[in-house]
Amino acid sequence: MIVVSDTSALCNLAIIDHLWLLESIYQTVIIPDVVARELAAASNPLIPAILQAGWIQPQPLTNSELVNLLQQERGLDAGEANAIALALELQADDLLIDERLGRQEALRLGLSIIGILGILLVAKQRSLIPQVQPVMDTLISQAGFRVSSQLYQRVLALAEEL
Repeated sequence: MIVVSDTSALCNLAIIDHLWLLESIYQTVIIPDVVARELAAASNPLIPAILQAGWIQPQPLTNSELVNLLQQERGLDAGEANAIALALELQADDLLIDERLGRQEALRLGLSIIGILGILLVAKQRSLIPQVQPVMDTLISQAGFRVSSQLYQRVLALAEEL
């Protein structure tokens, strides 16, 4: 299974010490070189350490035209644009992305997407975590992850935690 990730999902999971969920679910996560550079430049010491995980593999991108289009015409940042382009290039099974605009563009281009909350639901289904709510609450309080109250309730319902 091929999964490509943008920057924010990796950062948020690392901040709450749940990056291991991705390895447990996917074994390998591919990131564009641009995402690797963003991680390396982060000020939080937990973030550059992500690159030490042997199961996270930076990979170069060949389709820079699509990246330019996604950034200039669609308003995506470099990490999102490169992750989408690499996911298309590799015909990835999943693209791990949380930002609304990036998710919309990925879906428009025919990619299968998953976000952190989807990862938490899969993790609970596979008995990797006992409950979604405490992890979601930690994401919100420690990583500054934004979740609307409607989505929060929907995730709890899907996790059968209401």
